Amino acid sequence: MSAAPNLLRTLEHASLKQTLEAHARFLSGRPGGRRANLAHADLSNLMLEGVNLADAELTGARLNGASLMGGDFSRAVLFGADLRDADLRTANFTRADLRGVCLRGANLSHANLMGADLREGRIAMQDSAQGFRILTHDARPGDLKYAVMAGTNLEGAQLSDESRSADLTDALLAGAQLGGARLAKALLDGADMSGAELFNTDLAGASLKRAVLTGVDTSTANLERADLSDVLRAPPPIVYIDDEPLGDVLADHERFCATHGAGGRAAKLSSVDFRSLRQLRRRVLTGLQAPGSVFFGMDMEGAQLQGSDLSSADLRGANLRGADLRGVKLLDARLDRADLRGADLGPLLIGEGRYLRANLTRAVLRQADLREARARRVRLLEADLTGAKLDGADLSGAEREF
Repeated sequence: MSAAPNLLRTLEHASLKQTLEAHARFLSGRPGGRRANLAHADLSNLMLEGVNLADAELTGARLNGASLMGGDFSRAVLFGADLRDADLRTANFTRADLRGVCLRGANLSHANLMGADLREGRIAMQDSAQGFRILTHDARPGDLKYAVMAGTNLEGAQLSDESRSADLTDALLAGAQLGGARLAKALLDGADMSGAELFNTDLAGASLKRAVLTGVDTSTANLERADLSDVLRAPPPIVYIDDEPLGDVLADHERFCATHGAGGRAAKLSSVDFRSLRQLRRRVLTGLQAPGSVFFGMDMEGAQLQGSDLSSADLRGANLRGADLRGVKLLDARLDRADLRGADLGPLLIGEGRYLRANLTRAVLRQADLREARARRVRLLEADLTGAKLDGADLSGAEREF
């Protein structure tokens, strides 16, 4: 019996360069442009960081071990492609065809897979000896086993049924179709699964600590031995503090601030879910004591929170644009994907020559937007700024490790 033919084709460096240049002209509509056809091409272990292969044809391509960090693969066809051990950090796979792709050991941290199709798929190739045979990789197609997807955006994505042991820490899975997916023992700590479909999803033994499950029906999902510690579900319609509605408590606090303590009452709260108020836009909440409280996804634009204690608070995805956060205490707070554009995180004057610095020690600011923020002398010791946008931010005198 004759040996099976090699289904992969090798590209010389010059040929690949020409293909990429022609594709760039194709994307920009310039003369001489041609859509890249890299189907079944052997591109393994290549350094292609920042490559633009949007709309390209990459069916069955071998990209294992390749460095593709920051690349653009939006709407590209990667059906059955081999991406084992590839560096795909911050890459863009928006609406890409990833059916049958092998992602074993790949690093997709903070990549964008919004609307991507990750369902199972197999390539059948014509073979003179066997008629048709299936093109396979070392691992099962669609396998996400041990893939690192921390912070990945999988909003609206369709996943395959074999994602066992995947690392989806802090991933954005809002609206993802996970029906029938096998995510046994997967790491989903802090993942935003708002509105995700979990019909018959296998999450046995999975870690879902701090995961967001608002608007999610888990009645048919297998959650046996799953860790659901501090899971965030839908907020209660109204929250009472000592038989008083939370809204009234904050109104009293605002009166306390407006009258410099002559009226109202300062709010001293702990581990309170503020989401029932929907928004705190431009509210005067100076000196608010609310450690461990939940502000997930809330609109707090322009809020006055100077001198407040929000230690260990959940501010993931919150809008704090232009907020006054001078002297704020945000120790161990979660601010993943928070909008802090133009926010004031500088020191707060509390007496002649005395200042209270904003303290974000051990705060998590992954993918937070801090552009144009004023953060002079802010404490950022052990803070996680992975993927944070810092363009134009004033961090002069800030305490941070390098």
